[in-house]
Amino acid sequence: MTAKKNSFDEVENLLQDIGTKIEQLIEKAADVSGEAKEEIEKKIKELKDKETTLAEEFKKGKVKVEKIYQEKKTEMEPNLKKSQKHFKNAFKQLGEAFTVLFSGKK
Repeated sequence: MTAKKNSFDEVENLLQDIGTKIEQLIEKAADVSGEAKEEIEKKIKELKDKETTLAEEFKKGKVKVEKIYQEKKTEMEPNLKKSQKHFKNAFKQLGEAFTVLFSGKK
């Protein structure tokens, strides 16, 4: 899950950068006048709307991935516990085999 967390962090950082750049555009647009200002303000509004949509879709996707991860984790946990028992038993038997092998007993 760590890799997923890092990917989510990267996307969240990207969305924050987009928001920062939009704010910088707003500051620059304040210096512009006339018809260009109206066009810039229109484009900024479109960018803000797209940023909001991206953020909402990202949150939905993140929730969906988290839900799937938890479902799979819950589904696999009994198998992992069972495998853990077998793994421990195998090591125990392997240890006993080495003990017999090196002690010369049969």
